[in-house]
Amino acid sequence: MSRRLLSVALIFPLIALSLLVSDSPYPAMPGPGRDAPRALVALGDSTMAGEGAGSYEPGTDGENGNWCHRSTKASVHRTHVDGVDRVFNLACSGANAEQVGLTDQVRNTEGSQARRLAAIAREYRVSVVVVAVGANDDPRFADVLGACLRAWIERRTDCAKGMADEWRARVERMTPKVERALRDVRQVLQEEGYTPRSYTLVLQSYAAPVAPGLPFELQNLAGCPLRTGDLEWVRDRAVEQLSGGLRTAAKEAGARFLDLAKAGEKREACTGGDRADREWFTRLTVDFDGLRDETRARHALQESFHPNDRGYEQFGRCMSEFLTTTAREGSCVAGADGNLTAVVAKD
Repeated sequence: MSRRLLSVALIFPLIALSLLVSDSPYPAMPGPGRDAPRALVALGDSTMAGEGAGSYEPGTDGENGNWCHRSTKASVHRTHVDGVDRVFNLACSGANAEQVGLTDQVRNTEGSQARRLAAIAREYRVSVVVVAVGANDDPRFADVLGACLRAWIERRTDCAKGMADEWRARVERMTPKVERALRDVRQVLQEEGYTPRSYTLVLQSYAAPVAPGLPFELQNLAGCPLRTGDLEWVRDRAVEQLSGGLRTAAKEAGARFLDLAKAGEKREACTGGDRADREWFTRLTVDFDGLRDETRARHALQESFHPNDRGYEQFGRCMSEFLTTTAREGSCVAGADGNLTAVVAKD
């Protein structure tokens, strides 16, 4: 028998065998079935949950100890992706990188966001995962703002003077934790049959909520009780360094990165003066009704200095633009019309 005839004789039985052991001669697509609805999923902390925008989902506004404050006005609900049928917001105020990743830790009555993502990925074809996390890890950004507020009340030296040297070290300790969380997201999707190219993973950074130059009459408990030096440090150093650490985490984990450090420029809390409707961040916000309830009192300031409804709308607009590109990195800046636009870095 010739070599060619021998090859044919061997190939046909192999083809027949493959048809017997498989329902289809073609490899299955990763994840759920071909006709599964497509999903956009958000993971992370208060910035992604929608803290500050109000309109919180039932069960996340203190009920049974759950203070995740997931808003129907969160940026993920303003992010438009062609072909997406359903949006899931798993983010939770106060979450850190460990809670986004694979963990047994529980916060605000909720466990691992990555594990909840896995359950969604079995039923829906996850097209995009957007993540905002890191500020509640070593940086403890909310605590820093609280310390700066106390410095104003007690008329002490700018809190930034004692924090500046430590801040960079905090960011450096945070970076590998965020990278690990992103790798956990990759892992759960891989275990559900997804390939890295079958979905988009984006890590976004944080916008500066405050800035110097605000009206003097609002640099107090009526709006933004922070010393000028602290306002400058938050905008010019703290947020920029935080973005730098997150950029590194995204790169190491193979995720795309969207920088929001400058996203709120000239729209920070109190910068609008008597036109608060021009601002994209909440001023000092007190839930006075909550102060009367012992279980809610310690959350009475929780919304302060977070993006508001207008801010989240703009963040969603920028993320939508970024997702239409294939760029590994981009940033959100105001365009000529005042709305945020995505400026992408060249690969």
